[in-house]
Amino acid sequence: MRRVIFNQKGGVGKSTITCNLAAISAIDGKRTLVIDLDIQGNSTQYLLGAKVADSDKTIAHYFKDCLSLSLFGGNATGSGLENLIHETPFPNLYVLPSHPELDPLQGRLESRFKIFKLKEALEKLQGFDNIYIDTPPILNFYSQSALIAAEKCLIPFDCDTFAREALYTLMQAVAEVKADHNQALEVEGIIVNQFQKQANLPRQLVDELIAEGLPVLASMISPSVKVRESHSVAQPLVHYLPSHKLSDEFRALYAEIHK
Repeated sequence: MRRVIFNQKGGVGKSTITCNLAAISAIDGKRTLVIDLDIQGNSTQYLLGAKVADSDKTIAHYFKDCLSLSLFGGNATGSGLENLIHETPFPNLYVLPSHPELDPLQGRLESRFKIFKLKEALEKLQGFDNIYIDTPPILNFYSQSALIAAEKCLIPFDCDTFAREALYTLMQAVAEVKADHNQALEVEGIIVNQFQKQANLPRQLVDELIAEGLPVLASMISPSVKVRESHSVAQPLVHYLPSHKLSDEFRALYAEIHK
C-alpha cells in the first residue's frame, strides 16, 4: 500500500506522522519504506540521524536520471530506486532520502513532463508491504508526483482556524489530482494533530469538520515535548518511548487506517 502524507501548510507534523506510522508498520512485521520528497529532509534525518550528503544515494539521483535519456531508449545510467534505498537502524524500516538538489531539478522535471515517473518507478519496485511518502508543504512537482503515485492520502491537520480554511483548498487540490491523473487516489482521512482535548477551540473545530462530512479519523495525536526529543535522538516514538501515551496514540492511528 502506498500512502502519501500531504498538507500545503508547514508545521503540521507531516514528517513526524510519516515516520512514526512507518516505524509501527515495520514493528508489525511489514517491510516498510519511507520516501522523503521534502527538500528539508526531516524524515531522512529522523530515521537516519543525519542528512545524506551524496545526492547519488538519494531520490534526487533518480529524478536526475529521469532527465538523462539516451538516444537509444531508456535512461542513460539505467538506475531505478532499488540502489538508492537506505537501511535504517530499525528492522524492516528503510528510507529513500531527500536531498537539497531536488530544488534546482524541479523546473527541468516540470518542463519535461516527468510527473508520472515516480508512479512508474514505484509500480516496478518490489519487496515492500507499505510505502509512506513525505511531501513538501506546497503543491509543487514533488507533492503532485506523490499524489499521482499513491493509493491513499493522509492529511495532517493542526487545530487552528487558518489551518481549517487551508484545508478546503487542499481537499480541492487533491480532488483535482484524482480527477486528472489518479482515479484510484483516496483521501483515507484527516489526522488531527496537536489536539488539546481540554481546550474549547480544538474540540469545536474538529466537531465542525465532522459535521461537514469530512473524513476525520477518530485517532488523534496530542501535543508533547517528547516529539521533539524523539527528533533529536533520531528515534521514532515507538522506539524512543514505547510506553508513552503518544506512542499509544500513534499505534491507535496505525490500527485505524490498517483495519
